[in-house]
Formats: sequence, C-alpha cells, structure tokens
Amino acid sequence: MEIKSVGVIGAGQMGNGIAHVMALAGYDVVLNDISQDALDKATALIGKNMDRQVSKGKVSAEDRDAAMLRIRGSLALPEVAQTDLVIEAATENEATKHKIFEALLPDLTPSTILTSNTSSISITRLASGTDRPEKFMGFHFMNPVPLMQLVELIRGIATDQPTYDACFKVVESLGKTAASAEDFPAFIVNRILIPMINEAVYTLYEGVGSVASIDKAMKLGANHPMGPLELADFIGLDTCLAIMNVLHDGLADTKYRPCPLLTKYVEAGWLGRKTQRGFYDYRGETPVPTR
Repeated sequence: MEIKSVGVIGAGQMGNGIAHVMALAGYDVVLNDISQDALDKATALIGKNMDRQVSKGKVSAEDRDAAMLRIRGSLALPEVAQTDLVIEAATENEATKHKIFEALLPDLTPSTILTSNTSSISITRLASGTDRPEKFMGFHFMNPVPLMQLVELIRGIATDQPTYDACFKVVESLGKTAASAEDFPAFIVNRILIPMINEAVYTLYEGVGSVASIDKAMKLGANHPMGPLELADFIGLDTCLAIMNVLHDGLADTKYRPCPLLTKYVEAGWLGRKTQRGFYDYRGETPVPTR
C-alpha cells in the first residue's frame, strides 16, 4: 500500500498539527472540519508554525511554501474519503467518531486505510462500525504534533499486517518513532500519564499542596519539564477527564476514579489554556494559580 494522500478530519489542536507534519513530509493533505472559520484558523496557524520553523533553520522557505500548497481545506467528507489514508482527529467522544466513520463509508475507495487519533477509545469498537476493520487502526500523535517524536500505533483485533506496515512506513517518513500498543483503554502513554495527572489533582483536592507547590515539586523533585497541573491545562481538562472515564469504565478499577475536583473544573468550563482558565488563570500577562 503506497500512501500519497492523507485526509485529516478535525482542524483543531491535533488535526492542524497532523496536517502540518504530513504536508512537510510530502503528502497531499485534505484538512476537513464542519466550520470554514475553523479551517481558516487552522491554515493560518500552520503557516505561523512553519514560519517559526523557518526562522529557527529547521525548515527551508522553499519547503514551507511547497508544504502549504499541499494542504487543502474542505467542508466535504466525500473529498476526505478519496484519500489513501484517513486520520480522524475530532473530539474525544466515541459517538461522534462513530458518526464520522459512518458518514465516510459510502465514498471510500476500496484501498483507503481508516485510522483514529484517539488517545483512549477502543480501536476494535471504532473499527467494528466500518466496512473495513482489517484496514483500521489507531494512529495516536502526541501534542504538539510538530515537536513530539512519538506516534502510538494501535492495532484493533482485526487489523491486518499490510495496514500496520503502511502506517509504520508513514511514521518513519515523518521522521518520528512508532511505539506499538495493544488495544486496551488509553494505550501506553495516557494509561500512565493521565492517572498521574489525576493523582496530582487529588493531591490538590485533599490539600496536600497548592497548585504552585505540586508543579514545583514534580519539576524539581522528579525532573519533569512541566508540572502535572500545568500539563493538564495544556492537554485540556475535558480531555483528561474523558480519558480517566474511559479508564474507569473500561478497566472497572477504583484506582482510575476521576478526581471530583477535575470534574468540577470541567463543569465550570475551566478547561485549561484553550478557555484561558484551568488550574491556572491565563488572562493576565503571567499564569496565576486558581487554587
């Protein structure tokens, strides 16, 4: 299976990053969203991020210009369905993802590979709602996509070897490293990372430490580049909560119970950097802890 064109569904934080690296690697990209405004913002952000790479000498101006020309925004899912590889990067909600794949089916080419950038949802379950479970797998990029070196490749129970090999080859062509994960809730990275963040929220909830002291302790005491609460704000508290719920539901173990304080922040709409408030308030010149 030779992959030349890639369809990316969802022009948000993950989708625009995926389109960015795919275009730089020489793939023709169809970037899809339900809103033209989202597509325009994503294209502008990709251009800005590539300009930064040019200014740092990581990408040539010629390569940037060529990559930008390879990205085409589209509101029409049938255009995405005609690509060789589809990467769904919509919101972390299983029902939404099922609807997207169902809508793609009538227009897919026989050889199109379907993948999801889900960070936690069962690949086998998503694949079962399509006409090609053997050509379906998890393709999980880390955030921010242009900077992070890892891609988790997750086989569903039906994923065949040629599909895995084709996706592995794409990861290599991006200059990134693939880690193979089995199809269990949250795979490898988030199975370990998100419960750590949840435990940091419990540490705050129980009054063991403040936001500032918890983040300082993990940065200086465990040599983490970013504190767990700062990282939660960067990921999005709604995403952290969604992954904890997938772990709790999928593994039925009380150690994965989401912290009530995490739930409360999400209920308040304080989702982190994207809403300007989370464990830190980002509305001023410097972030200020909210607890």
